[in-house]
Amino acid sequence: MIHTWFITGVSSGFGRELAEQLLSQGKRVAGTARRLEAVADLTADYPDAFNVWHLDVTDTPRIREVVDAAHERFGRLDVVVSNAGYGLFGAAEEATDDQIRHQIDTNLIGSIQLLRAALPHLRADGGGRILQLSSVGGHTAHPGGTLYQAAKWGIEGFTEALAAEVAPFNISVTIVEPGGARTSFAGSSLRLTPKLDAYDVSPSSTVRQALESGVDAPGDPARMAAAMIDNVDQDPAPLRLPLGSDSWTPIVSALESRLEDLRARKDVALSVESAD
Repeated sequence: MIHTWFITGVSSGFGRELAEQLLSQGKRVAGTARRLEAVADLTADYPDAFNVWHLDVTDTPRIREVVDAAHERFGRLDVVVSNAGYGLFGAAEEATDDQIRHQIDTNLIGSIQLLRAALPHLRADGGGRILQLSSVGGHTAHPGGTLYQAAKWGIEGFTEALAAEVAPFNISVTIVEPGGARTSFAGSSLRLTPKLDAYDVSPSSTVRQALESGVDAPGDPARMAAAMIDNVDQDPAPLRLPLGSDSWTPIVSALESRLEDLRARKDVALSVESAD
């Protein structure tokens, strides 16, 4: 069977890597990008198997138009990949109101509205798969990443609940949680808040300095994309797919620490219930 994949953000990063691998395997890809010229080569090389539409995921009406157009073009959407997004880093107080709104509109609301737009088609066609790109930051909490992680924690909660809602329709959902990857994320997909000197003493300043100087990421984007593609053939679908040692190890550590903290509060938690 030739699967049709709908992928947001195919101009770079994981979206581009996924599109290239899928097209080389004979799959069909409906992609979205804010810069159509960045995928002109794919359009030329795969005129029958690849279509791309201009989309900014903060534009909800346009999301619905594009998803409907992609479904009409290919007749069905087997896999929907919510990938488009970027990282805003800096202390919470440093961010402007516009930066906060745009980060949440893009990484959280944009993903929610994309999946909502795709669900009627997936239901009507008898099922499908959803891959929601999250991050190691969907489980961990680091100073300097408050707003990025607010969006990622939010989309993890939404997607986990969604998985249960749509299971009766033969729609499976996987949350992809990559660690650092050698993609363009550190360039075009990373933004910093304005700097407040008062935060020079905060751990958030260390994060800022690391990002400004550049961070060596261990993840191979080609292997990570291949793992996402292979995951689609797993039945039952895993709810989560961590990718990279810098994802798996911190996530396990964060969950263990959270459980330890919760267990230490057990007596207090149970003490507030009425005796009768």
